[in-house]
Amino acid sequence: MSATAPINTDPRATLRGGLPDRYLTPDDLAEIFEVPVETVYQWRKKRTGPPGFRIGKHVRYDPADVRAYVAQRKDIDRDAA
Repeated sequence: MSATAPINTDPRATLRGGLPDRYLTPDDLAEIFEVPVETVYQWRKKRTGPPGFRIGKHVRYDPADVRAYVAQRKDIDRDAA
């Protein structure tokens, strides 16, 4: 009987690693960016954060979109300097 590797559920590791096996929740984004979850909801309301989508009543974020958002923010900050 072989041991299986534990599944990494740390959203920061998911963002740094390859494509994840799940979509991110608003709580995951709050943890990744070290902001209150209410900030994540305000970003969505104002359309200033990573794009999210609804699955029923739940908001989810594609990690590829979150990575693209971070890259865009880095470019904007680099250009402003």
